[in-house]
Amino acid sequence: MQTQTLSALIRSRARERGDAPAFVTPARTWRYADLDAESNRLANGLAALGVGPGDRVGCLTRHTAECICLLLACAKLGAVCAPYNWRLAAGELEYVINHGEARVLLSDAFMLPTLAQIAMPDVRRILVIDAAEAPDASAPPGASAQADAAASPTRIDALSAFRAGFPATDPAGPARPTDTVLQLCSSGTTGLPKGVELTHFGLLEMCGYLRILFGQGQDIVQLNVLPTFHVSGTVNALWTVFEGAMTVAYPEFDPERVLQAIAEHRVRCAFLVPAMMQFLLHSPAIGSADLSSLRTIGYGGSPIGEQLLTEVMQAFGCDMVQVYGATEVSGTLTVLSAQDHNPSPERADLLRSAGKPIAGVELRIVDLDTFAEQPEGVVGEVWVRTRTLMKGYFRNDDATREAFPLGRDADGFGGWYRTGDAGYLRGGYLYIHDRVKDMVISGGENIYPAEVENTVARHPAVAEVAVIGVPDPVWGESVKACVVLRDGAQASEAELLAFTRERLAHYKCPKSIDFMPELPRNPSGKLLKRMLRQRYWPDAARPIG
Repeated sequence: MQTQTLSALIRSRARERGDAPAFVTPARTWRYADLDAESNRLANGLAALGVGPGDRVGCLTRHTAECICLLLACAKLGAVCAPYNWRLAAGELEYVINHGEARVLLSDAFMLPTLAQIAMPDVRRILVIDAAEAPDASAPPGASAQADAAASPTRIDALSAFRAGFPATDPAGPARPTDTVLQLCSSGTTGLPKGVELTHFGLLEMCGYLRILFGQGQDIVQLNVLPTFHVSGTVNALWTVFEGAMTVAYPEFDPERVLQAIAEHRVRCAFLVPAMMQFLLHSPAIGSADLSSLRTIGYGGSPIGEQLLTEVMQAFGCDMVQVYGATEVSGTLTVLSAQDHNPSPERADLLRSAGKPIAGVELRIVDLDTFAEQPEGVVGEVWVRTRTLMKGYFRNDDATREAFPLGRDADGFGGWYRTGDAGYLRGGYLYIHDRVKDMVISGGENIYPAEVENTVARHPAVAEVAVIGVPDPVWGESVKACVVLRDGAQASEAELLAFTRERLAHYKCPKSIDFMPELPRNPSGKLLKRMLRQRYWPDAARPIG
């Protein structure tokens, strides 16, 4: 790899591809020269505010290009960009901002009323993406930077005016490949979020691996509608910079706008979560949309039903590539290739796998008690070792040690990382059963909810399903399925129970089914099984994840 840091990467792209578009957004087109110059201005402005090597700069924006510009500015100072989830409530934001020790915040204007509610003693300045830069980020009626500044001791400036006050000269700050440059929050489904420290080297390595998904070349046009507080949103945006290609970025997912953008910009690839694909299929515009430029859709983030996958493959007529990964590994661990997306009955089992490890990834399936490696076909915890692993959890040595139970490698990096997922290997393919903590123990038998969910989801009336363990006076726990039906579909509890019992050992089958209008999810879209369990375990001593 010629470039070992993000700062070196953008300098190289500006020299080689200065006039080429890097990002196309609803507000403007960012050329590579613009991205380099404006990240220089922002870096110099941050330095004037006292931001230096190792300091955190928070980011609360829906806008991909602005977040990447901030990330590159931080890289040029040796600082760290920390995108936060702008969907969080005020109390949640207060924790992640203060725990991350952010000194400056880049924010959309609509976040100002929320920020005015929280204490941020370390934040010196809030830089607001104003309407001129990003129309979709304008403040709500009656809100203004001046009004909020009067209620807050932290000074608030418009980003465009602030940035314009500094030169476009490169600050050329210190940056090493092993330095932290990006800090993302773990989802925090079982407790307080942790700050995941990702390095220049790990991110650039992952950009190289993404060629497995989407190919390579400067003629690539990618559509990115993922939030930058998610590892996929940021890494996919960096990947096109790595290639010298172009990303079409939208601040929020809108099915009609996405379909229009694919045709208008001749989009070649995109990464979507299954819920997005379902919304696209249900869009009135899908029938007339020009999707002929599409070559590949990557997907991941949550399980996908076989029926939905088949419908998407028919509607989009392009290669489908499934990804399994984690924030702690800078993104991707395994890929189910386009060739493996064969819906024929004899290969249907592969569609339930997470695919094979990408280059540079080692997998082990480990017994939870002994840490002994499990033979093929036996379920255990998935452990991984790869060059893209996080540096650690920020200010949380205990959590870092727990994540690497055998310790780090001699250089302080690497080591075997425990994912918390339960799965097994078969024929080189990884099959994910569930989160280890979600395992149901009924009558001494270990039951992995994902196996039950996959079976229930095969019923044509089922749109979504989540399986949990609930108290049982005889067996300790019994299996319950929480089901969301497809629009207009009908199915009774007895029908679904019979359907499952025809396909699974009876001890694994749900004993009961609750029908729900929707399943609870966190702002990142991750299913919150703890919220489902709470109604059944109100006095439970065991943790609910």
